[in-house]
Amino acid sequence: MDVILLQDVKALGKKGEIVKVSDGYARNFILPKKLGLEANAKNLNDLKLQKAAQAKFEKEQLEAAQALGAQISGSTVVLRIKTGENGRVFGSVSVKEIAEAMKEQLNLDVDKKKISLANPIRNEGTFSAAVKLHPQVTSELTVKVEGI
Repeated sequence: MDVILLQDVKALGKKGEIVKVSDGYARNFILPKKLGLEANAKNLNDLKLQKAAQAKFEKEQLEAAQALGAQISGSTVVLRIKTGENGRVFGSVSVKEIAEAMKEQLNLDVDKKKISLANPIRNEGTFSAAVKLHPQVTSELTVKVEGI
């Protein structure tokens, strides 16, 4: 019997796949636990429509991330932080501070978890921060640290 999986099933397949299983396994395990549906014409058509809607949604997400990435690329955020001798920052500049500065200066609301620094920022100067907006879209943001 062919079954459309509604969830990932270990050692059988992933969600949305059509797999061939024995009739007993389908009747006694897959169907009662709502792990899959019988692969008839109606269910196959529903699966096709769901996959098309999911593809459209993912495409829109990618386009939105690319547009935001274009805004971020080449932008500079200036942070004014209290410094000590030789321009050393007390502590280090956090991604939370960078995200807040982006919101204030660029009017872009980016989650702090999407910003990553190669090395901690502990001095005055200009640094680069990677902003991962989507698995396929990463933008570079310039962070300028000035002492007070």
